[in-house]
Amino acid sequence: MSIEVGSKLEGKITGITRFGAFVLLPGGVTGLVHISEISDSYVKDIHDHLQVNDEVTVKVINVDKDGKIGLSIRQAKENAVPAAHGRSGFGGGRPRGSGHGGHPRMTFEDKMVRFMKDSEERLSALRRSESKRGGRGGRRG
Repeated sequence: MSIEVGSKLEGKITGITRFGAFVLLPGGVTGLVHISEISDSYVKDIHDHLQVNDEVTVKVINVDKDGKIGLSIRQAKENAVPAAHGRSGFGGGRPRGSGHGGHPRMTFEDKMVRFMKDSEERLSALRRSESKRGGRGGRRG
C-alpha cells in the first residue's frame, strides 16, 4: 500500500515516547505522531491520551525522502482545522496564543486554574533547587 500525504489510515500504537507515539500502519510500515499532533489541546503526558495497542485513525501529514512518515491524530478528525502558522509536520508542541490552542470546551477559568497549578509547580521546583545551592548567591564574606 502506498502511503500518500493527505490520506487517512487506521493504525495501532506500538510505542510511546516523551515526544510522540509510533503507529503501525497497513503494509507493515511505522509512522510517528508528534506530541503536538495528538490533540487540539496541550498534551503534557501522552499517556493521558494514548496507550500501546490503541487503534487510531491518523492522517499522513508528511513523508520524508528518507522514508520517515509524519502522522496526525488531531488532523484526522472530521472537523479538524489544518495546522496554521506555517507549521509543517513536526515541531511546536505549545498551543498558540489568543485562545486558538486550548480545548474548545475549556473555559477561561479552567485555563487559569491550569496555569496557576503549573506556575506553582515551577516555583516550587525552583525554590527547592535554590535551597540546595544555598540561595540566591548574595555576597561572600
